[in-house]
Amino acid sequence: MMSDLKDVISRNQATLLQDAAGAAALVVMLIVGLHLPGLV
Repeated sequence: MMSDLKDVISRNQATLLQDAAGAAALVVMLIVGLHLPGLV
């Protein structure tokens, strides 16, 4: 299983950073959306 994960990571290394940035953007939008009602 570990070798499978290493294979997947090595094949998709070019898009891994983009996927991480997209996930971070989604988390930021979720946090901002949850705090919006408190700002009004």
